[in-house]
Amino acid sequence: MSDLVNADPAELAKFSALAHRWWDPESEFRPLHQINPLRLDWINGLSGLQGKRVLDVGCGGGILADSMARKGADVLGIDLATKALRVAQLHALEAQTSHVEYREISVEALAQEQPSGFDIVTCMEMLEHVPDPASVVQACSELVKPGGWVFFSTINRNAKAFMLAIVGAEYVLNMLPRGTHEYAKMIRPSELASSCRAAGLDVQHTRGLEYNPLTRRYWLSADTSVNYLFATRRAA
Repeated sequence: MSDLVNADPAELAKFSALAHRWWDPESEFRPLHQINPLRLDWINGLSGLQGKRVLDVGCGGGILADSMARKGADVLGIDLATKALRVAQLHALEAQTSHVEYREISVEALAQEQPSGFDIVTCMEMLEHVPDPASVVQACSELVKPGGWVFFSTINRNAKAFMLAIVGAEYVLNMLPRGTHEYAKMIRPSELASSCRAAGLDVQHTRGLEYNPLTRRYWLSADTSVNYLFATRRAA
């Protein structure tokens, strides 16, 4: 299988062009820096990262992967955006983050190479950027050990999500570069749940991610109408 089977070249180019700004907390990636502690605490609270072998799929510049390594996990971050991976590797060197490494490989190819190789798999803000999200979900399931956790986060597809995640975030508030998200690629929770079931993953917990533009504060809630997270487990 080619490493580029399930990747959109335009999406890879989009994030590669911004790669040098990944670790600037005031850049286009500010939202990722702001939500990372919320994601990290939720993942750690459910699965316990200390001493675990963790895979971060679509790791980009390494914001989540680096923080999971600092929680005591042994982390592999994978992506197909070469420049973003170089930024992640450079940051790990500069920050002297141990127990984190990065590879340019597709999740499907890694699933063939290391089946059941990880205690925890994370795939955050990535499914809405690939041509075949179900293929990614299946590969994540194959990569995690029986009984292991797989975490996803993505964006719902409805009128509210279109107004807030695209019009609001990209065009009104300028929180994200215009064109970051395409409405047609957004994924309803029911669709993601169906892909999880087909891949042998049991959805255990769901959370929504909300944002107040006045206070510029994010928080996790029960509202999955826009941004949402799934915690799933592979059958033991």
